[in-house]
Amino acid sequence: MKTARQTAFEALLKIHKDSAFSNLAVDSVLKDNPGLDDRDKAFVTNVIYGTLDRLMLIDYNLSLYLNQPLKKLKPELHTILRMGAYQILFMDKVPSHAAVSESVALAKVNKSAFAASVVNAVLRRVAENGLRYPETDENSTEYLSIKYSCPEWLIEMWTQAYGFDNALALAEKAMDVPPLTVRVNNLKTNAEDLTWKLAEEGVISEKVPGDDSTLILKNAGSVEALNAYREGYFHAQDKASQLCCEALAPVVGDTIFDMCASPGGKTFTIAEIMGNTGTIKAFDIYQSRVDLIRKGAETLGITNVIATLSDSSLYNENFGTADRILCDVPCSGLGIIRRKPEIRYKNAPDIANLPEIQYSIINNASRYLKSAGRLVYSTCTLNPAENEDVCDRFLQNHPDFSAVSFLPHISRHRPDYKYLTLMPHIHGTDGFFIAVFEKH
Repeated sequence: MKTARQTAFEALLKIHKDSAFSNLAVDSVLKDNPGLDDRDKAFVTNVIYGTLDRLMLIDYNLSLYLNQPLKKLKPELHTILRMGAYQILFMDKVPSHAAVSESVALAKVNKSAFAASVVNAVLRRVAENGLRYPETDENSTEYLSIKYSCPEWLIEMWTQAYGFDNALALAEKAMDVPPLTVRVNNLKTNAEDLTWKLAEEGVISEKVPGDDSTLILKNAGSVEALNAYREGYFHAQDKASQLCCEALAPVVGDTIFDMCASPGGKTFTIAEIMGNTGTIKAFDIYQSRVDLIRKGAETLGITNVIATLSDSSLYNENFGTADRILCDVPCSGLGIIRRKPEIRYKNAPDIANLPEIQYSIINNASRYLKSAGRLVYSTCTLNPAENEDVCDRFLQNHPDFSAVSFLPHISRHRPDYKYLTLMPHIHGTDGFFIAVFEKH
């Protein structure tokens, strides 16, 4: 059986070499190593996400003791050094000597035996000197970028868009462990009964004040392993996504189009709000994701969802019209960095083409909407180019639409603003953007 460190190494290496998504990589290695106990699984998860959260800071500290640029290191060696440094600098319960010796052992069996002495020497220096930061102005972009492991372009963009204090708070919050928030399936149960069901499985749940549909789970482990999940009593969903569905304001019997529906969380919440009435057409461009939506709906006992293969940027007259449309468009994901830390290491050019894709989807979606209908545009990113700029362009080119007020009980970044930007440090949710339009 593979050790916990070997398991973590393989996941981090896959993320490093193949740009794999962290959540999928973690799920994959844990599934492939069923012999790991709960303690080992927790260690693996901690090392993977913790290393990714602090990658730039870790690399800065490693660079102080290496004789060659980090980019010249073989991926296996680089990954081992990163893991070792994370354990030394951020895991109090791991003795430094153990982190060093175990890293050397990893090097010897993972194509890095030639550099075992380098691993030993560098990590010993890290342990001796402790965590180091750049010797520059602590408010400079360079310093903040290293401290919070956020690219300079991202710090600068957030500062320009939301102000320095918010940019700093966003960078800090991105280092936190996100809550596991779930939506109670009111078609089968209620929050109180679900709390008891979860307790029977050893899971502590906490009701969100003033919300009868949302629980925060503690010590849940993998939700897919819970009977309550497999029996369809809840699905995982951050409160921001639920607010997006509330902004759509679906009514019993409506015809709803969810233009970019996978994996289906918002589709399911809308169906529950509607009491499983009306029709929800859930579109996605990949058949595997369409199948995922169908499977999720079946598990939850939802029967009013029609999952359909479709490119939502292209018009199809056979789809008919809708009373309400949700466009939760593909985005850069800069609002969910704490859930998928690798997202933060994207380069600005990597996301430059997204606004055009997003605009094409909302532009096409508007053609399906009935008069007096409602259209919601949303993203899980914090980037004005993908959010406000797309919406402003849409309004400019569609005089038959107007932005409307919604969710008045939620504070705005700007009180007079027509759109809503949700921020983790202000709203306690994922970073999220919502705009609501109505057709005249």
